[in-house]
Amino acid sequence: MAVSVPNLDQMLVFAILGATLFFFVWDKFRYDLVALSALLAALACGVVPAADAFKGFSDDVVIIVASALIISAGIGKSVLVGSALRQVEPYLRSTGARVAALTFGVTVMSALMKNVGALAIFLPMAVQLARRSDTPVAALLMPMAFGSLVGGLVTLVGTSPNILVSRVRQDLGGEPFSMFDFAPVGLTIAAVSLVFLAFGWRLLPLNRKGQAGADEAFEVGPYMSEAEVPEDSAMIGKTVGDLEALSEGEIIAVALLREDGRRYVPSGAWRLFAGDVVILQGDPHRLTELVAAAGLELVGAKEGPAKELPTEEVGVVEAVVTPDSRLVGLTARQVRLRDAYGLNLLGIARRGETISTELRKVRIRAGDVLALQGPSISMPDVLRTLDCLPLVDRATGLGEKRHDFMPVAILAVTMVLVGFGVVPVAPAFFGAAVLTVLLRVLTLREAYNAVDTPILILLACLLPISDAVSSTGGAQLIGAGLAEVARLVPATGALALVIVLAMALTPFLNNAATALILAPVAADLAGRLELNPDPFLMAVAVGCACDFLTPIGHQCNTLVLGPGGYRFGDYWKLGLPLSFIVLAVATLIIPVVWPLRQGM
Repeated sequence: MAVSVPNLDQMLVFAILGATLFFFVWDKFRYDLVALSALLAALACGVVPAADAFKGFSDDVVIIVASALIISAGIGKSVLVGSALRQVEPYLRSTGARVAALTFGVTVMSALMKNVGALAIFLPMAVQLARRSDTPVAALLMPMAFGSLVGGLVTLVGTSPNILVSRVRQDLGGEPFSMFDFAPVGLTIAAVSLVFLAFGWRLLPLNRKGQAGADEAFEVGPYMSEAEVPEDSAMIGKTVGDLEALSEGEIIAVALLREDGRRYVPSGAWRLFAGDVVILQGDPHRLTELVAAAGLELVGAKEGPAKELPTEEVGVVEAVVTPDSRLVGLTARQVRLRDAYGLNLLGIARRGETISTELRKVRIRAGDVLALQGPSISMPDVLRTLDCLPLVDRATGLGEKRHDFMPVAILAVTMVLVGFGVVPVAPAFFGAAVLTVLLRVLTLREAYNAVDTPILILLACLLPISDAVSSTGGAQLIGAGLAEVARLVPATGALALVIVLAMALTPFLNNAATALILAPVAADLAGRLELNPDPFLMAVAVGCACDFLTPIGHQCNTLVLGPGGYRFGDYWKLGLPLSFIVLAVATLIIPVVWPLRQGM
């Protein structure tokens, strides 16, 4: 069979896509900046007409995603979820029962709202439950993250790929998928996944040091803190070894700063002098005990607004840095954490890495857990502004009483109106988002903060490029190549091929970007095989949503990395068997719900 040769437009769009994918995987630049650059390149090359370049910013997809994020933030202010969890907690007498209950709750919530928002609601409550029940927190968090991913498959708004494949279906000349068209496939996959996760958590490493339980501080790994030797300290003239001995070896001195900040790696025989700054690493409670016993002073707590307040008005909180936090990639000094936000950085916990530089010079990463000190009254608002998730029980003290039922009622009415076809999805969710602000569930500032601007920019920029892949014939060219392979296997094998391809790309790309690229290709492949495109679009949605293999492919996975004390390779241990289960179930159930051949 003759091999099709791409024309100039196809080569240009493939080159832009290839460069975009490369920069996504390289992760040197923010993905929204990469998407903006890709749109500019496509516009300059002419593969995206000037008249269509900015249509993505007004696309229903962008409106739905932004509105869903605002509604999710409103749901997060309700205490109903926390109250329900406290009611059932006495009956959760085993680790397996706690894993099953929390994962089930996250899965259900993810079907009704954006999955990352659902996980953010449950994460602090899971930490508190682990503390109270002496449960390894690592047993809870990864199953919850995976539950949020499969839960997002159940409805149109659960995850971005569902919305995107719905758009492609509409572009093909048909109707978009409705709110609950995903439910038969999504519920089946979610149910089977929940059964596996209820037992599969045993595959996770639970006895790793710093990860065994939650009876003491929330053990996310050793903290790194700086302590200065004041002039009246009992440690002056004593050695580093003497200092470490006070903690019975549980705290180690990884570096010593003296002579205007010059850093040394000291041996145990080094003597300490007034003004020395010792970089200590270990359990936060033991660090506190050591600092008190040795008469040291935490460097971060010596300055800033908190220093001027009475002790009872100053709080210390542990907070996990989310992937969307403005702190990511910056140091405390660059972001002016103390001057701009009134917070002192007391320590950083980063799984699998020893930090030996000054706190203010450490570049913060997603998944880091920060020990922050600041005014108690303003701490929650500041953490929301910074997109940091406090490791406290969110079920208490969140909002006024009238917020308990209002956001839930808004979401329920919206789902009913959309489900019965009374109002289209985009207007319904836009109206619900506006009502969330008008009824003062969220302030306008909170609503703006809830909107994930980088992901909206990515969607708006990649939508015209995705259209260009189809309009230039690029999707057809790729589809022809896949069709040659797919003809060697049964029709269900072709469906499985699409799922595997989506699962393989998603860990390295944003799942929305993968859906935008693969959905037109999958639809073309179905046409070449003379099959119904609907099951192939469903296959793309499933494959893009189910990224269980790495902590970087989806925000939900990244969110639990630091708090759970996981390492990169831990995701494979639970995620690989779950991926095979999802692949098998999806390959079997999709053709039943969405027949592969028209008229069946």
